[in-house]
Parts: sequence; C-alpha cells; structure tokens
Amino acid sequence: MFKVRVIPCLDVKDGRVVKGIKFLDLRDAGDPVESAIAYDAAGADELTFLDITASHENRDIILDVVRRTAEACFMPLTVGGGVRTVEDIRKLLASGADKVSINTAAVARRGFVKEAAEKFGDQCIVVAIDAKKVSTKVSQPGESARWEIFTHGGRHPTGLDAIDYAREVVALGAGEILLTSMDRDGTRQGFDIALTRAIADAVTVPVIASGGVGTLEHLVEGIRDGHATAVLAASIFHFGERSVREAKDYMARAGLPMRLDP
Repeated sequence: MFKVRVIPCLDVKDGRVVKGIKFLDLRDAGDPVESAIAYDAAGADELTFLDITASHENRDIILDVVRRTAEACFMPLTVGGGVRTVEDIRKLLASGADKVSINTAAVARRGFVKEAAEKFGDQCIVVAIDAKKVSTKVSQPGESARWEIFTHGGRHPTGLDAIDYAREVVALGAGEILLTSMDRDGTRQGFDIALTRAIADAVTVPVIASGGVGTLEHLVEGIRDGHATAVLAASIFHFGERSVREAKDYMARAGLPMRLDP
C-alpha cells in the first residue's frame, strides 16, 4: 500500500508566505525559504509552493524564490501559480521543482495539460482544482451536490463541474489532482469530505485534499472518509499549533500507512 503523504503548503504573495480564509483576508506567515527548511527538517513528505496572485496579476512566478527553496530542501517540491506555457514548466523544473501545478491555464486551454504531460511526463504534472459548492438541490434519485471550478485565485467562476473536469484532465495526462475546497479554505472546519470523495472516486490518479484543516483528526478524515491519498495543510503548521511529526504520528495511530523517520 502507498504511504499517505502529509504536505505543508506555502501560499506566497509578494515573496512572503500568507494565509487567508476562503482565499481572502491574508495575513503574513513568514519567509518561504525559512519555512521550507523548517518543514524539510520536520519530516514533511512533500512541499507545495503556490504563488497565489501570479495568474490574477498576469505575471510570471517568482523563480528566484523557487530556486532558493529547492536548493535548501530535499523533499519533493510542487510549484504552481502563473504557469501558462510549456516553457514556464521547463523553467520551474530547471529551478528545482519536482512537479508543477497548473490551474487557470488548464481551464482556459485543456490541451495544455496534454502537451505538458507528453513533454515532461504525467508524473510531474499536477492539475489544481479550486471548487466551490454551488448547488445542494437533489431533484432525482442518484443526484448529489454540485461543485463549480473557480480560477484566478478563486476570483473567476467558470461554470465547469468539478467532477467532470477532474475526469477530463486526468484523461489528458494529469498525474495528480490538488483539490481545494474554497468553502473550507482557512475555516479550520475540516475538509469538504463529500467533494473530496466524489473527485477521488472519479479518477485513477492520486488526489491531494486541501482546504479546512483545523485538527489532526481532520487529516485522518481526508484519507479515511474522503479517499484522498495525501493531505495538504497550512494554518495548523504555519503558526506552530501542530508539527508535521505530530500529524504523522497521529495518523499512524489511526491506522494509516505513514512514512515515519526515526
């Protein structure tokens, strides 16, 4: 059985780590390189680095910060934000990223996912999905809630159904889905389990659950109930409430297969 991954996330704006609630009300959480070094030493399985305003501001990702982060760490690094072209991916991989996350550009042009996977391999292409519940109305047997994709840091609705979109990008070559519930982001109320499970059960690639972690039990729920293969968190780690090692020990005691360093 694959080991469950615990992945801290660095949301970066203007070269600083920030954390908000439902993509808004951002507050400073430190220097990204220093944070990455600390997480590496703490035993994080991977690190995700998202330049959260690059697409909205129509600019390139901060390559020097990526390079300094990669040079300081040994864990796998996924980087996203403002990735629009195959050349952007090449630059990020050359700067030390192990995987590249695509969000807005994949929605705008689905063929980009296929091109990227064919050129660099699907193992390093992550499609990030930011989804918000837009309907809970059930009019026929078998119907369930509907979640819509949003882009540009959650600013632009697309009308796309999250589950259908996830299936589509995986068919095009996405090797992993980074799934964030916009309704739960920063709320500390736990993952949107229904959304996570719906996506995880619909695709054949790993799904990273994101958005809403407030307790260690929430991490367990994302795997056990949401069927995710990895869990991503920010607030509980950034502000020193819990350590990565505490999280992994707790999840191991709950019976999940974890990689525990001595």
